[in-house]
Amino acid sequence: MDNGLAHEGSAFINFRHYVRDPREHGFRWVDIKQLRFSAESLDDRGLLAALIGHEQFRDDYAGGGVLPDGPRHGPYWLRWITPDLYEAISQERAVQILREWVDPLWDPPSELEADLQREVFNRLAAADGIYYLGELGDEAIHDWGPVHDCFHEFVLIDRSAGQITLVVAADD
Repeated sequence: MDNGLAHEGSAFINFRHYVRDPREHGFRWVDIKQLRFSAESLDDRGLLAALIGHEQFRDDYAGGGVLPDGPRHGPYWLRWITPDLYEAISQERAVQILREWVDPLWDPPSELEADLQREVFNRLAAADGIYYLGELGDEAIHDWGPVHDCFHEFVLIDRSAGQITLVVAADD
């Protein structure tokens, strides 16, 4: 347990594994990290704070992996990220953001669509709360953060399962 959360598992969907030509949407991916929280963890902002403080959150998503003392999260300096920066959004809005990111002009292969449904969209449907991290501005971007062309981050809270899931969808 770290900050009241226990890491249960992760999944990674690399679009490159689903396309015939690796240059065709081959630099898109979704990273999913699932953590368990205890029943007494009832406040969403407290859960967001615990997630931000958890070592699994210290991932630059640029090949370095999780660094327990890492100062980066995605394209941002970790010190800039607070629970108040996450906006509560509807399931419909989260699906819209992700579908627009996947690209409506591209017909995803059925295997990719099935994996996205299982790992992302089913979790969105089960969530009691969905939070979206908007863009933080240029001052929050770390020294090599612009490697990400798009960076979408969602935190899904599923109280019945006692799980909080971090979903990052990005291009690099």
